[in-house]
Amino acid sequence: MKSAILTVGTEILFGQIVNTNAAYLSQQLNGLGFDVLYHFTVGDNPDRLKRALETCAKECDLIITTGGLGPTQDDLTKEVIAEFVGCRLTINQEAMDRIEGYFKRSRREMTENNVKQAYVPEGAICMQNDHGSAPGFICKVDNKTIMSFPGPPKEMMPMFENSAIPYLSTMSEGVIYSKFIKTVGIGESLLETEIMDIVDEQTDPTIATYAKDGEVTMRLTSKRPSVEEAKAAVDEMATKVHERVGNYIYTEDERSFSEVILDKMRDKGLSLSSAESCTGGLFADAFISIPGSSDVFDRALVTYSNTAKMQELGVKEETLAKFGAVSSQTAEEMVSGLYEASGSDICVAVTGLAGPGGETLEKPVGLVYTAILAGGKIRCTENRFGNMDRNAIRRRSVLAMMKLIYDYLEDR
Repeated sequence: MKSAILTVGTEILFGQIVNTNAAYLSQQLNGLGFDVLYHFTVGDNPDRLKRALETCAKECDLIITTGGLGPTQDDLTKEVIAEFVGCRLTINQEAMDRIEGYFKRSRREMTENNVKQAYVPEGAICMQNDHGSAPGFICKVDNKTIMSFPGPPKEMMPMFENSAIPYLSTMSEGVIYSKFIKTVGIGESLLETEIMDIVDEQTDPTIATYAKDGEVTMRLTSKRPSVEEAKAAVDEMATKVHERVGNYIYTEDERSFSEVILDKMRDKGLSLSSAESCTGGLFADAFISIPGSSDVFDRALVTYSNTAKMQELGVKEETLAKFGAVSSQTAEEMVSGLYEASGSDICVAVTGLAGPGGETLEKPVGLVYTAILAGGKIRCTENRFGNMDRNAIRRRSVLAMMKLIYDYLEDR
């Protein structure tokens, strides 16, 4: 079945808040077997909202709205939907009782305009709100189903899971199953070239690729009558993908690259420390932000200046004078000094030129050296990321550090 997601709120159009509801609802609907055709966002304007509903209804069997169910004058979603389906708004006593109970429990005064939230289109199914005052509702018109939810995610998500999913499960035709395959070290164009014939010969499952800062994620999706059939079709295609680009694949689940590395190191009982210059702690943050990482991650040093590199890591002054801070020699001395200070099983270091400015013919912006000391051996790599955005270079540098660790763990 075809569906559309219609988000209501001028604050979204102004960029004051991020529309996380649409992403969440798309994931849920796909999992239930609904094809999402459209995402619309409209402000608190009844005429534009009505036109958006009319557009969605031309192609879609299911329309989901979020937002505009509050007590204020600009909350007009239910009024517009009632007009669209050709009915009046009536008070739902169960909803009224719950709203009154909500204010009593929260010890807040209920004002007259909160009564407005108990009104729903006549004949609609009311969806209770366990985390706020505005109920949602389900109504039908001309074989179309409209489901309306409050805007705050903390209210919308539980309502969708508790009320909408059981209802929608009886409507869906088939099941959509997706698997995500994440790669690193291969560009999107080359990856697509490697698997193009697989993509061309298949209509179900389908493959979509998404590139971000040196990583490419493939989404394999199948729609079949059952989860088992869809999963089997996706797994068969995943096997073919592995045969082509398996050397670049690091996971088939939702984990990040740092989470995969952390899990591998934990399984092997290894410790990790880092020394960073141009990345300024981004590498350490990628690991420390993971709960429980302290059993693997030992320490992080940010040695941005030459003085810090000499004092904290023992980089020789003559090395800096002869080769410069951005050099393989400095990166190797950084990682050696880090090992002397930490004794960690795996030590990594980075130094580079993130720009803008400061480049020379020999050392352009985007030149970054990453080094690893593990198993008693040092390996240093030169990376040339090009004259891209400063923060993009820093993120690519972190990824290069992670790739050194990952390759070592895979070869170990």
